[in-house]
Amino acid sequence: MHAASRFLNFLLAVCLVLAATAGASAAPRDLPEVKASGELRHLGFAYANFITGQGDGLDVDLMRLFAKHLGVRYVFVPADWDTLFPDLTGRKIRLQGAEVEILGEAPTRGDVIASGLTVLPWRQKLVDFSTPTFPTQVWLVVKAESKVTPITPSGDIRKDMERTRAKLRGLTLLCKSGTCLDPALFNLEPTGAKPRLFQGSLNDLAPALILKDETDAILLDVPDALVALQKFPGKMKIIGPMSDRQDMAVAFSRQSPRLREEFERFYAGLKRSGEYERMIKRYYPFVGTYFPNYFKR
Repeated sequence: MHAASRFLNFLLAVCLVLAATAGASAAPRDLPEVKASGELRHLGFAYANFITGQGDGLDVDLMRLFAKHLGVRYVFVPADWDTLFPDLTGRKIRLQGAEVEILGEAPTRGDVIASGLTVLPWRQKLVDFSTPTFPTQVWLVVKAESKVTPITPSGDIRKDMERTRAKLRGLTLLCKSGTCLDPALFNLEPTGAKPRLFQGSLNDLAPALILKDETDAILLDVPDALVALQKFPGKMKIIGPMSDRQDMAVAFSRQSPRLREEFERFYAGLKRSGEYERMIKRYYPFVGTYFPNYFKR
């Protein structure tokens, strides 16, 4: 009986390992392997309106159409910040401020990252990005009743950033490490701000300010701020920019050049047809107010 019990426990352990690694592969796949497998694996997590968690979102729709273009099945692979890049590149990493260290190999679980991903220098060391798909910027945000007042835009982004930073003195500021909201990207010490690392998800930053009163101010990027302004009308105000205008894009493994090239062909056609602009307006109807010329370029 004991031998049989041990054998059953062994089989159970094997099944659990297989379930945990289902869909994983030894190395990143390029276009031929994706087509041969019959599926495109989309890595991402619920964030703003890129991935709503309800089976739709701007990046979900974009990847569904790309999979259809390739003639394969669309598969969404849930990920998180800790494993997002290893899941794509097959490389374990450690982020230290704005620098990234390769620690070893990891199994890959996806073929593409599309989750409102901002193009940052440290990320460009790991992956190849597509043509930009969405504009973004990091903003300083406070509650509506805060005594901190918005800057008056000057038309010079550098001056506007300096004026925004001058508003930080004495404020507790929630930031998120490993993202475009990482305090290491903003040289906050000279500002007199009191940065704190937020432990929740990006989607919980605005509620932490508005509903839980955990901080004086937060950093938010444009898409998350646009969603929060709709969700909490009249409850928050944007003080000014903390960064220059940035781009979001789709990320590919550097071992998948043909897959990225095919996406570029697909994406160019989607923009020419006007379909991508219609998708943008569905999920971010007010983005044109802040970036009126972005989608005309």
